[in-house]
Amino acid sequence: MTQKSTENNSINLIAKASAKSIKTSSQKANLVLKLIRGQKVDKAMNILEFSRKKISYDVLKVLKSAVSNAENNFQLDIDKLFVKEATVGRSMVLKRFRPRARGRSGKILKPFSKIRILVEEKNEPKPDQKKDLKKPSVEKPITANNKVDNKPGNEVKVEVKSDSQSNIKPNQKKDITKDKDTDGTKN
Repeated sequence: MTQKSTENNSINLIAKASAKSIKTSSQKANLVLKLIRGQKVDKAMNILEFSRKKISYDVLKVLKSAVSNAENNFQLDIDKLFVKEATVGRSMVLKRFRPRARGRSGKILKPFSKIRILVEEKNEPKPDQKKDLKKPSVEKPITANNKVDNKPGNEVKVEVKSDSQSNIKPNQKKDITKDKDTDGTKN
């Protein structure tokens, strides 16, 4: 199975493995599959080996099958593989009954599920391919002290007045700060 990547027009190879009719409900299987989604393959295998859930053994077999498919069919590097997708779906349901009181019967459903795991090779960018990160320029907010000149055909220019050009004198600034209480409000 191959897929084209839109970022750099290269072909990403995806290996797939699936298992049908696994004797568990899809809800229980999804609890285990949540643990390995997006993980590297070796980490996912460790998680499944030490999981206490019964279904983790079957999921581990499917994951190992997907890894061997990637290695043998697509010649992918095992160390770079990660779990791209791990899905579970409903399969058949065995219907049984249990006799109950007064001639009634209780319904027993024994669900089966199917598991599909996709693994893909993650290509990490090389250091020389990384783009230089530019620091974003910090623009000062436009306030009452700033003057904006909007002329047609010209870009917006912002002129910032310093404290010496503003209308407030230094001794007035001290008076304003003295009027504040300890809680930050004016009297």
